[in-house]
Amino acid sequence: MIILSTAPIIPIFNQAIADYHKFDDVDHLCHNPYDEKTIEWYLYNKVWIDTVQWHLEDLIRDPNIDPLDALALKRRIDKSNQDRTDIVEMIDGYYHLLFQYAKPKPDATLNTESPAWAIDRLSILQLKIYHMKAEVERADVSEEHKAKCQAKLDVLLEQNTDLCTAIDQLMDCYKNGEKVMKVYKQMKMYNDPALNPVLYGQK
Repeated sequence: MIILSTAPIIPIFNQAIADYHKFDDVDHLCHNPYDEKTIEWYLYNKVWIDTVQWHLEDLIRDPNIDPLDALALKRRIDKSNQDRTDIVEMIDGYYHLLFQYAKPKPDATLNTESPAWAIDRLSILQLKIYHMKAEVERADVSEEHKAKCQAKLDVLLEQNTDLCTAIDQLMDCYKNGEKVMKVYKQMKMYNDPALNPVLYGQK
């Protein structure tokens, strides 16, 4: 499938979030239902990583957590962040190939954010919507709590509509040559033993 809009992306994201919450276990293995290295496969993996990290971030904020457990979680979150960056760059690689034959117009402009990093924000937004809905539907909280969460949910849903529209417009701009797509690697230095002074200083 060629994905040029957010319409097929949202169901993939919601599918992965729902699949995770069947187990609600940060150690449960991801069973991606899509063919390996397709865009659907990348998108499913992307939101699975985000969902696991969402819950890791919850766990590490336990005020009674053992310091050693907290350190182990911090290391795991660091790796998850790197995995997230890697898969975003793979998604951008897909779009870079997709739009490589679109001839830029003379007045074509650049965008501050690549398609995949915008899709990254869309993935996180689906998690916010999912968990805010859960707060609205809780049976063990006050009506005031539910009302506050519903107000936040309304904002998130509006933001979701706007972000989908913006991403769809961006895709159209690339397809029509109104924007030039360029992909820059994140060049994260702190995970690289050749670039982090703390790591290469240990040698």
